[in-house]
Amino acid sequence: MKNIFINNSSNTRTKFNLLLLSSFFFLLTSCGEKKTEETHEEEKSETEVALTEAQFKTIGIETGTIEMKNLNTVIKANGYTAVPPQNMANISTLIGGVVKDIYVLEGTYVAKGKTLATIQNLEVTEMQENYNSAIANIEYLQLEYNRQKTLSDENVNPRKTFQEVKSKLAVERARAQAAKNKLQALNVSLKGSTSLIPIVSPISGYVGKISITKGAFAETGVTLFEVVDNSQMHLDLNVFEKDLGKISVGQEVDFVLTNQSNKSIKGKIFGINKSFSNESKTVAVHAKINPSDAKDLISGMYVAANINITNQTVQALPKDAIVRNGDKYYIYIQEEHQEETPKPKEEEHKHEDGEAHAEGEEKAHNEIHFKAIEVMPGTTDLGYTEVKLVEEIPANAKIVIKGAFYLLATSKGGGAHEH
Repeated sequence: MKNIFINNSSNTRTKFNLLLLSSFFFLLTSCGEKKTEETHEEEKSETEVALTEAQFKTIGIETGTIEMKNLNTVIKANGYTAVPPQNMANISTLIGGVVKDIYVLEGTYVAKGKTLATIQNLEVTEMQENYNSAIANIEYLQLEYNRQKTLSDENVNPRKTFQEVKSKLAVERARAQAAKNKLQALNVSLKGSTSLIPIVSPISGYVGKISITKGAFAETGVTLFEVVDNSQMHLDLNVFEKDLGKISVGQEVDFVLTNQSNKSIKGKIFGINKSFSNESKTVAVHAKINPSDAKDLISGMYVAANINITNQTVQALPKDAIVRNGDKYYIYIQEEHQEETPKPKEEEHKHEDGEAHAEGEEKAHNEIHFKAIEVMPGTTDLGYTEVKLVEEIPANAKIVIKGAFYLLATSKGGGAHEH
């Protein structure tokens, strides 16, 4: 009986140990599955983001597509917009006077020959009188010249009389021509009598600074008006000595206005200076801007430009479309169709109420889903960055070009994220 009792006790202990071992393996398996599930959910949460329509509008998400940009083999240069000397006029007066009227305002467009203002000077009246008097004397002397020439040819009058008339006629003609030149230079009519001098624009363009006021005295040699014609706008770029060997006429230039939008504007090099412009050892390179892009530019704008040495193009996106997460770089694409994730039975049971369940479905339906796609960034220039896709995306994929950083923060739990 004693042996039988011992054997039964041993069997019971063995069964108890097996039960503990089984429970331990069950707990390990459950924890492993739970850890795997949590890792999978965490990985999925960082590659997929969902926003409500309200969040989408509030953040200002904007989408676009991959563009082909010339970002390779370029020479960077800074400079300014400028107009040729023949397209800029500093208008002054040849004779001083009091400003009578001003007919234009700064910023207005004027055509060539337009009267900008009038100046009053009594000397102009004397010039007109001198011209008209000389013309009248010329008419009389011309008749006398003809008569004396006839008498001189017939040896009736002394030749000396004919020479005197001829001399007086030449003097009056010279006096008339001098008065005419002065009046034409002042843009004053040859006929009539006036004391007003019109200030006329020599080119078509926009009025810049006006340096006179009504009633003030306008002095000679002082700029009264500035008129600029922006239709022939070009760039003056400063290129360093080490890059001069790569620059040639005809090369294309891409530039952006550093204080304006990141819109890229194109131009083409038409001239290279043959001397250094300053102590920084740079040479001025001139590039003509496309006329369609030059109309809104102003002389003196600071620009950052890329001179394209080759015509190679690469896939690029606006630099704000690319975000960094750890050691990797991503872009986000908008997923057009999303299948709603099946809900657990317990959650379905909570929404048995018809109204609450409908509200949940509507909320899920209004969500906009985004997926993170890994990329390899390259050169960044003019607001764009070269991208190489690690995985293929649809040709018509909507890529987030504004708001990508918010999506990254939301995927990490940093943004207002609702499901």
